[in-house]
Parts: sequence; C-alpha cells; structure tokens
Amino acid sequence: MDFDAIILAGGRSSRLGGSPKSALMFDGATLLERALAAAAGARHTVVVGPEPGGLPGGVLSTREDPPFAGPAAAIAAGLAALRSAGRSDLVLVLACDMPRVDDAVGVLLEALPGAGADGVMAASADGRQQPLAGFYSTAALERAVQDAAARNALVHGSVFALLASLDVQAVVVPAGSTDDVDTWDDAAALGVAVREQ
Repeated sequence: MDFDAIILAGGRSSRLGGSPKSALMFDGATLLERALAAAAGARHTVVVGPEPGGLPGGVLSTREDPPFAGPAAAIAAGLAALRSAGRSDLVLVLACDMPRVDDAVGVLLEALPGAGADGVMAASADGRQQPLAGFYSTAALERAVQDAAARNALVHGSVFALLASLDVQAVVVPAGSTDDVDTWDDAAALGVAVREQ
C-alpha cells in the first residue's frame, strides 16, 4: 500500500530540560531513527523540526512556521513538503517520541482496508486515542489544514481539532506501543536515555 510519512520532531522538550526527544536513545537507536524505521515503507518521508543532520538519503526535512508552533502546524508543513515530492493518497503521521511505535504502525496498516473513509488512528485498550500515530487520507488532511489555516487555528492548534472533520477509525494497538516520552520519569520507565558522548 502506497503512503508517505510525516515525522514530527520539532517540540521544545521543555519538560526534558530542552534535550531534543529525537536524539534520545532506545535499544541502540535514537528516537528519530526508530520513527524513521517505523515509517520504512513510505514512498516519501519528511521530518518536521530543527535540521537533525545525518538523515538517510531521500528523507526530506522542513520546519513548521513559526518554529515551535505545535503539531498541527507541523503537519501542515509536512504536507507542503510532500506536495513538492509528488504525494501518495495516504500519509502516516508519527511523533518521534514513541520508542515502540513500530508495533502500532504494523497494526494500523493491517486495519486500513475497510477502515474509516479518511484513515485510522492508534488507540489504547482503554480508548485513549493517539492522533500522532495514524494513517490519514492525504486529500482529507489537506482540506482540514486549509480550513484550519482559514480560521487561524493552525499555530498552537489542537491536532484533535484539526482531525475533527475526518472520518477516522480508532484502532486498538499493542499495549505500550504509543507510550511517549514527555518527562525524564517517562524516559526512565520506557528505558530511554540520553546518548552517551
């Protein structure tokens, strides 16, 4: 199944003292490397955030405008970068701070046939949805971005609000696969650490 990927890597990491989440380590790889591996089937991939350096060949890099404008603005920037590369009908949106997200991506891919008209998003067994691990109709997502931009609702806007008009099916993914790193306690619980110099 053809899809593109937008990997969000542009937050301030304020609860981590400014340590970029993308550079944290899990099981021998950075969180950005793990997100890129989870998106390995994509035709085109764009990383949205500060230029990380060392990206694999062919992976695009862009920045939300203004910087640190939040994930809705980052999704818009990612879509704009993919438009210039020639787009697929589906786009995987993935935050880079979920070290085990590859398990979720596999389940979401399997659920796509016969799913909601506009895609699927990850959910935990207790119903908590994670919109930053989902496959979405590129055309529907672009319409949602245009609508949000027209309302000045992209900068620091809610991703749930951005996706509200889409027909998206929540899919239960393996326990822990969308656990994310927001604090050092989260990092310790997930086995995520700072890269040794």
